[in-house]
Amino acid sequence: TLPLRMERHEQNAMAFAKFLESHPKVERVIYPGLPSHPQHEIAKRQMSGFSGMISAVFRLDAETTKNVVTKLQVITLAESLGAVESLVQIPASMSNQKIPREIREKHGLVDGLVRFSIGIEDIKDLIGDLEQALMD
Repeated sequence: TLPLRMERHEQNAMAFAKFLESHPKVERVIYPGLPSHPQHEIAKRQMSGFSGMISAVFRLDAETTKNVVTKLQVITLAESLGAVESLVQIPASMSNQKIPREIREKHGLVDGLVRFSIGIEDIKDLIGDLEQALMD
């Protein structure tokens, strides 16, 4: 079932990345499937698909970013990737929290950076989940 799952991961990730890219609270989306990604052309030549991994830098401070992520109901807060369910994490306060702030920020691990591992759920549910979490 891997080819079918990967196809769904990639379809969902592309739609989710496009949604993120159009959202006013998102500063930047990091996904090689988007034409705006600096290595998009290289990725097209080297990859048969773009996976379900997306990072986005939100125009939010650390506390607000955490609040948005904790409001998610369909996407699960967890440090993992590649599962059939969608997962999310905040690298600066989770997997990289012990790294000093100045070193994290030097390498792009800012407070508003959120990493999504997009699963195979209905894309409308995933986008709707993030929309409700981002509402003021």
